[in-house]
Amino acid sequence: MKQETQIMEKINKIEQEVMEIKAHMADVDSIMTEEDYEALLAYREEKAAGKLTSRVDIVKELGS
Repeated sequence: MKQETQIMEKINKIEQEVMEIKAHMADVDSIMTEEDYEALLAYREEKAAGKLTSRVDIVKELGS
C-alpha cells in the first residue's frame, strides 16, 4: 500500500509540473518566422503604395 501511495504522489507531482510547463509555454502559432516577417513587410509596402485589390473588387471582377 505504501508503494502505491508513493507512486500516486509522484504522479500527482509530475502532473502539476506538466500543467505549470504548459501554462508558461509560448503559442507556436504566435511566433513569427523570418519568412512571415518579410511577407508582412512586403504587404505593408504594397498597401502603402495602393497596389492591393480588395476581396470585394475581386468578386465584382470575377462576377461571382
